[in-house]
Amino acid sequence: MTQATLPDTHADRGKRSFWRRNQIAISPWLFLAPGVIFFLIYVIFPVFQSFQISTLRWDGLGDPEYIGLENYRELWDDPAFYVSLKNNVLWLLLYLLAIPAGLFIALFLNQTVTGIRLYKSLFFFPFVISQVVVGLVFTWFYDPTFGLLNVMLGWFGLGPINVLGDPTYVTYGIIAAGLWPQTAYCMILYLTGLNGVNPEQIEAGRLDNARGWRMLWHIIIPQLKPATFIAFVVTIIGALRSFDLISVMTNGGPFGESRVLSFYMFEVALSEYGFRMGYGAAIAVVLFLIMLIFIAYFLWSMYRETRGR
Repeated sequence: MTQATLPDTHADRGKRSFWRRNQIAISPWLFLAPGVIFFLIYVIFPVFQSFQISTLRWDGLGDPEYIGLENYRELWDDPAFYVSLKNNVLWLLLYLLAIPAGLFIALFLNQTVTGIRLYKSLFFFPFVISQVVVGLVFTWFYDPTFGLLNVMLGWFGLGPINVLGDPTYVTYGIIAAGLWPQTAYCMILYLTGLNGVNPEQIEAGRLDNARGWRMLWHIIIPQLKPATFIAFVVTIIGALRSFDLISVMTNGGPFGESRVLSFYMFEVALSEYGFRMGYGAAIAVVLFLIMLIFIAYFLWSMYRETRGR
């Protein structure tokens, strides 16, 4: 004999039916909510707060004084700001070499040859070590007395070069150090992308007598566009926020010639020479706008491409 169940009220049926009707739509937002909240608190809010602080004269402790756009007017006449901006442009241009370098290393490592796992480990190694360690390794490599670079130059009868002590070479030397792990990161992205290349298109290209560069340019690279997009965005962000290598290798020297915007922002806002929070925030706003322009361009390009399909 079955036990009779109490009839559901209209309100109970309405509550359960609402959850059942919207469970699939609501569940993803419940899982995303913690990440979205943290992103709003620790990313979006500080961005807008930087805009506000850039209009103040403030040492971080006392009462702030509103000065409008005075910090930006001072940036316009600041030679150290232009040196930092010029170095950031160099970082942007030369850092992009990591993308083709990572692609060609990935193409090499995608082959089935003896010892390929060892080669992959060696190329992957720079990505897993700290940027501080990379900076120390290249500082020893560039050392004018016992560094390996000058030892190799001595084999060809060339004199020692103080890369990190010469204003002409210092930025290029630090960029070369940054390219080492960045190339490894791009290589990982392209290795992942190569796993998704359609083998039927490769075979069709071979039937059409596509070999070498033609196969690479017309068949493989178009299928690697998502990996290329991510590589561009990550590389540009890495070039614009280059701070740790400069801090470890030169601390902005010699004579401030290796500064970039992120390091100059730290100097004027938080170092022993600064405590000018408003001026540092103004530099941060300029850096953010530069980064936003590049990322917005790539996002718009990706959107147009997706919409055109």
